[in-house]
Amino acid sequence: MAVLAVLFSAVMLLSVVSVRTEKHSLYYIYTALSRPVDQSGIYQFTAMGLLDDRQIDYYNNIDQKKIPKQHWMKEKMQEDYWEKGTQSRKSKEQWFNVNVNILMDRMRHNNSDLHVLQWRHGCEIEIQGNEHRFSKGIDEYSYDGRNFLSFDDAESQWVAPVDAALPTKRKWDNVPILNQYTKGYLEKECVDWLNKFREYGDQELRDGYGEYLSEPPIAIIAAIIGVLILLVAIGVTVWILKKKNIIGNKDEKRSMPNGSANYGRGSSA
Repeated sequence: MAVLAVLFSAVMLLSVVSVRTEKHSLYYIYTALSRPVDQSGIYQFTAMGLLDDRQIDYYNNIDQKKIPKQHWMKEKMQEDYWEKGTQSRKSKEQWFNVNVNILMDRMRHNNSDLHVLQWRHGCEIEIQGNEHRFSKGIDEYSYDGRNFLSFDDAESQWVAPVDAALPTKRKWDNVPILNQYTKGYLEKECVDWLNKFREYGDQELRDGYGEYLSEPPIAIIAAIIGVLILLVAIGVTVWILKKKNIIGNKDEKRSMPNGSANYGRGSSA
């Protein structure tokens, strides 16, 4: 029975290891300030891409160029990807500059104060074996650090937690194709990019983060199996010796060296 228990534990352990679920994410974060800040490293507009919280690209309003932040992004992505990305970031910079002022007017905020408009959108997936499953998509805006507007992916509509966001919600919800595009991007296009980036940076991600491994290292599996085989062998040996009455005799203590009843449990001195 002991042998069967060990074998069962080994099978269960390897089964748990093989069906481990991975979670991965791809997010883009855009941040716009209502006015410039005279401080080094602080820009009026920035944008960045994050793959599993690791920065993969970056843009700011001074350099005005989308650049790779991982060497594999630079190597794998074609030059036109960065050119198109730069133009896209420039157009978003203009959009943010206009809309942060609109929000300040709605909120009746003073132009001399500093205000922040931020947009975060992207997706998360779960992986079990060869199965890739969409987990969730996020498309949300915040103003001065508070939730302003977010997209309900399940209902394909915008959610406005504050009154100042209601005009934008009504405007965007009245354009069904916009919501359809947003949902499609979160559930399909974003996931495709996420998988593509993970494939491109696979080796580096494996080298840098253990959790990216889809299967545990061979050395670890070999060590686990080796220990289990050893336990099975010991169990079989004990069972055979007991069958032959070599160990397990009720008078075992009297046959121990010096007749010590504490043999095998350490000295009591």
